[in-house]
Amino acid sequence: MQRNIRGPRSALTDYLASQNISARQIRANHEARLRSAAATAASDQAVASTSTTQDVETTESAGAAEAAETVEDGEDDADSSVAANTRQATTRKRKQAVAALEKIKNSKPSKQRKSRRNAPDNESDDEVLDRSAAPVPGQLENCEQCGKRFTVTTYSRAGPEGGLLCAQCSIKLTKEENAAKSASKKGKQKATAVPTRRERRKIQSLILDGQIGVKTLMTLCVETLANNIHLADDLGDLPLPAIDRISRQLSKRRLMSPKTLDLFLQPQIQDIMIYDGGRLGSDDYTRIFQICSNLKTLKLRNAIQFKDDVMEYLIGRHFALDAFYISGANLLSNESWDKYLKAKGQSLQSLQVYFTDRHFGNSTVESLRKYCPSLTRLKICHNQAVTDEGIEHIAQLHKLEHLGLRLVSQTQTMPYVNVVEKIGSQLRTLSIRDVPAVDDRLLDAIHEHCARLVKLRITNSEVMTDAGFVRLFKDWKNRPLLFVDLELCRHIDAGNPRINQHMVGFCSGGFRALMKHSGKLLKKLNIHGCRHISGEAFEDVFAVGKVYPDLLDLEISFCEEVTDLIVGLIFKSCPSLKRLNVFGCMKVKDVRVPRGKILVGVPNAIGMIIEGTED
Repeated sequence: MQRNIRGPRSALTDYLASQNISARQIRANHEARLRSAAATAASDQAVASTSTTQDVETTESAGAAEAAETVEDGEDDADSSVAANTRQATTRKRKQAVAALEKIKNSKPSKQRKSRRNAPDNESDDEVLDRSAAPVPGQLENCEQCGKRFTVTTYSRAGPEGGLLCAQCSIKLTKEENAAKSASKKGKQKATAVPTRRERRKIQSLILDGQIGVKTLMTLCVETLANNIHLADDLGDLPLPAIDRISRQLSKRRLMSPKTLDLFLQPQIQDIMIYDGGRLGSDDYTRIFQICSNLKTLKLRNAIQFKDDVMEYLIGRHFALDAFYISGANLLSNESWDKYLKAKGQSLQSLQVYFTDRHFGNSTVESLRKYCPSLTRLKICHNQAVTDEGIEHIAQLHKLEHLGLRLVSQTQTMPYVNVVEKIGSQLRTLSIRDVPAVDDRLLDAIHEHCARLVKLRITNSEVMTDAGFVRLFKDWKNRPLLFVDLELCRHIDAGNPRINQHMVGFCSGGFRALMKHSGKLLKKLNIHGCRHISGEAFEDVFAVGKVYPDLLDLEISFCEEVTDLIVGLIFKSCPSLKRLNVFGCMKVKDVRVPRGKILVGVPNAIGMIIEGTED
């Protein structure tokens, strides 16, 4: 079989080709000479052997006469001896040459050349010569498939029948071969459907996001648009939930840029939600206010370049925001905030400020009472400037229904108690994070004055006691809560944190009281790190026969007494449960997870995320 291998040609090869000298013919002539030499050597060897035999017989018959010859005949004997030695040396050399030639013929390279040289029986000598004489780059040749005349190059490809192909036919043949290879490869992959590590991680990420099974049509459309956002010219008249999901996808992939921002800017739009403004500049924020003249809700995260000049432009526009959510705008000064609240605060109903460092301080909170009479929602998180004095000013916001505070500075109990005493009767959500020094007086005030709460969050408390939580939930006139977060309300002791004589933190008694009060309507519960809840309390709360029909998400990480039995009871008692977190629960080892439910944080070799398949 001929190998159609072509590569770079040397200058000597080009010269021989121009002179009609074939390298193959030269090789054939050389090997013919070698065979002729071998035949000659064989005939000489036979002659030499015959001559040597005759000499030996003559010597034996004349042995006696030679012994009686005179000294004069000694010179003739010496001459004949020298001649015999010369013939023997010549014979020995010829034998060595024949052996070397046979060794060369039997070598592997010689056999390969011989196999390439041997043409089929039905192939004529002219065909052999035509096949061996490949076209030189630069010469003209006809395409094997289409017959088109083209110039041969070093990249010209051989066809199935041994001829050359033009560029178009070569590309076509390459595509057909690649398609055949990919089809066979896909067939093999389907036969062995083993997900790769990257695919497994993606599946686990989707499970953590709450997606089980096939993606919805809206999810597929949003992901397709995010993958091809560079081709989009306009989002059209999509509903607000779809636009919000598109914005989230672009922000997740760091694709929110000045170019993609234009897709969300329309004169009639009333809501702008940007979840990653790290690539946007001050001019981009100004452009939002230039185009969106009917803007009512503005939500900006990582708005680093939202500076005083942008706020000045917003103040100068004719519209006023109803909801203002801004995160990371730590370059805004207190003066700019005061000017904005004074000019546009009358219509403001929701204000959420995150990561403002040392700006947006007590004086700004005080101005809310003067300029924002309609404010119903206030959140101040990761703020270093607001102190106990600023919390006292919040108590003057008489229409406030939703309050969330996460302050960096150390705060005391009484400012929070004053807020609850004055506006607690109308509060629907109360979120207070990182309050290690706040004690049971706040719990007693909530029990006394709050009757409309649906969400309660108190985290990182180090002095609240289990008795205070029991008093809060026992005979509380408030309706059952829907959302409860008591993360890291626990006893802190550097010596031995497991010894808790005074029952500091959210412990077994408070857990029983909470589930008795709000268990029937509770949707989300977070007791992460409440390590003093006993196993008996878990077994009592989730005992056989008790049902919590609305509970969807349960976080019990680092509750050390949780076991396989307790996890099984939780799945039976919570039929609607979607996700259960058990990080740090080292006694959970082998649990049968029901179908459609997610168990996160199992410390075993299966993985940290388990999607249930049990019926």
